[in-house]
Amino acid sequence: MSLVEIDGVNSYYGQSHILRDVSMRVEEGEICALLGRNGAGKTTTLRSIAGARPPEVREGRITYKSRDITDIETEDISVLGISHVPEERRVFGNLTVEENLHLADVARNRSNTWGRDLAFEHEGLTIEQIFEDFPRLAERQKQLAGTLSGGEQQMLAIARALKQSTDLLMLDEPYEGLAPQIIETVENAIERIREEGTTVLLVEQNAVAAMKIADRCYVIDQGSVVFEGAAEELQDDQETRDRYLGV
Repeated sequence: MSLVEIDGVNSYYGQSHILRDVSMRVEEGEICALLGRNGAGKTTTLRSIAGARPPEVREGRITYKSRDITDIETEDISVLGISHVPEERRVFGNLTVEENLHLADVARNRSNTWGRDLAFEHEGLTIEQIFEDFPRLAERQKQLAGTLSGGEQQMLAIARALKQSTDLLMLDEPYEGLAPQIIETVENAIERIREEGTTVLLVEQNAVAAMKIADRCYVIDQGSVVFEGAAEELQDDQETRDRYLGV
């Protein structure tokens, strides 16, 4: 069953036409990777789903659980059960790890006409569950977030998203700037999240790492989808990888 469907979406930043007739789907319970070079349109795709402005979706349709969310504000989309962890690790550096996590309760408890009639498939994790899934955060729960390493801040950003009622977790470049051993830790966390029932849409420049954990992949180039298929298909398609991913 498709959790999210994008149908013929064209997104713009002002007069700049970024996404060009993009169509894709994210199936419930999968890790779906959206891959491509810098500037290909990966982040714009996530921002379009999340209702962020900019970009502006001028043509096409985005549905989530069969609801049209194309023109819904980003604050209301988060209430629907979509959590977006952007490329910048937006943690509150002057607050502790524990305080950052408690901020998620504000978003989880927010209600509006879109959210009231929805039954979330996956309720937000408790702080005890988060510390079980992210033991490093448990060790640092009283530490200021601004003093954490890059990998620890990434874990905190993901964990804060999961503390909300999240059915779809969208991650933008979660491996960026991380050492290989920390990437492995984040990979394990993403796989655990999926095993617990949350669907993951992963945007990543590190295509090799993303293909390792993804079920299906899309490749985007110059705002258009140029590949769709199982991760194993992309791993075996050296021509597509060379041409669009450089790996």
